[in-house]
Amino acid sequence: MVAGMLCCLGLAAETGASRPAVGAIRWDAWHGQRGEPGRAVERSLGPREWHYRLPFFAKVLSPSTVSIDGSSPEVMDREIAYAAKAGIDYWAFVTYNAGDPMSLGLANYLKSRHKRGLRFCLITEQQRWGGPDSYESHARRLAALMREPSYLRVAGGRPLLYLGFISDETTTSRWGGIQGFRKAVDDMRRLARENGAGNPYIAIMEPVAVRAAMLRRQLGADAVSAYAVQSGGKQTPYSKLAAYARRFWDDCASTDSAVIPIAMSGWDRRPRVERPVPWETWQKPGAGLDEYYEGPTPAELASHVEESLNWIDRHPQAAPARAALIYAWNENDEGGWLVPTLGEGTERLDALRRVLRPTR
Repeated sequence: MVAGMLCCLGLAAETGASRPAVGAIRWDAWHGQRGEPGRAVERSLGPREWHYRLPFFAKVLSPSTVSIDGSSPEVMDREIAYAAKAGIDYWAFVTYNAGDPMSLGLANYLKSRHKRGLRFCLITEQQRWGGPDSYESHARRLAALMREPSYLRVAGGRPLLYLGFISDETTTSRWGGIQGFRKAVDDMRRLARENGAGNPYIAIMEPVAVRAAMLRRQLGADAVSAYAVQSGGKQTPYSKLAAYARRFWDDCASTDSAVIPIAMSGWDRRPRVERPVPWETWQKPGAGLDEYYEGPTPAELASHVEESLNWIDRHPQAAPARAALIYAWNENDEGGWLVPTLGEGTERLDALRRVLRPTR
C-alpha cells in the first residue's frame, strides 16, 4: 500500500520547486503507554465526543477509552505516504533526547526507506538545552541530525532550525541572561559548521511579533515564526483564526525580520481543558471550556495555507527562506491536525493536495 501511494511521487520538495516549501509540525506523543504524554493524550481523547479527532491508527475500546499507539515503523510509512501525496514538503519534529518515547516518530522517520517522499527539520525548545554546564549534548544532537541527507535546507542550502518557547524566567535563572543562552546557540552553530552540516538558518518561534524580533536580534537568529498563534475568544469562527494568523505575518514583517509564516489548522483545546495534561499545571479542569475556535472545513484550511504561500510570493524581501509552516500535523488533542482521522479520513489532506499539487 505504502509503495503504491509513493510511486512516482518523487521528492515532494522537487515537485513543488516553483512554490515555497510547506511544512507541518510533528509533536509525537502518540506512543501509547510508553510514557506519560502517551497516556495523557489517550485520557484527553477518551470521551466519545472527541473520537472524531483520533488519528487513523487509534482504536476505540469503549465510549470512554481509546488506545493511540502510532509508534511503529509501519504507521510512520503510512504517514509519510499520506503527507507526500498531499504535497507536504517537510515535517518539523519537536526534538527530545534520543531515548525519550517522544523521539520515536523521528527515529522511525529516519529509518524509513520511504522518507525520500518528504524532508524534515527540527524544532528545539529552550528547556531542552539544560543550562550552561549541560547544553552541549543537545547542541551536538541537533548538529548531527542536520547532516542527514533528508534534512530541509533553505536560503542557499542552510539547514532550517526552529528555536522557540524561550522564557525570560528561564533565560535569567538558568542562563544568567540572554547572552548566556546566545553562547549556547552560537556553539551549536559552530558544531554544525564543523561537522559539515552548514550554518543553520534559525527561525525564532514566538507568537508576539515584537518579542520575536527582539529575540532574533539578541540570539543572532535569521527569521521569525511561531509554533501557533491565536487571540482567544469564545466559540470563535475559524475565519477569525486565519485572519489573526495573517495579521501576525504582517506584524512580523513590520519588524524588519525575515518571516516563515505559520498557518493554523485549528485551535480547540477542550479535550485538555476537560482532562488536563500533566505538563500544563496551570490548567484547571473545565476552566475556559467555551474558549475555542470552530474547526475549519477542508476547503477553508486549504485556502488559508494557500494564503501563506501567496504572502511569501508577495513579500520576497520578507521571506527569503521561501518556506511556510502549518500547525500542525498531529496536535489532535490541542485542536490542530492534518493527519487522517477516524472522523474525517483524508479530507484535509485531499483539500491541501488540490492547492499544493494541483496538476497531480
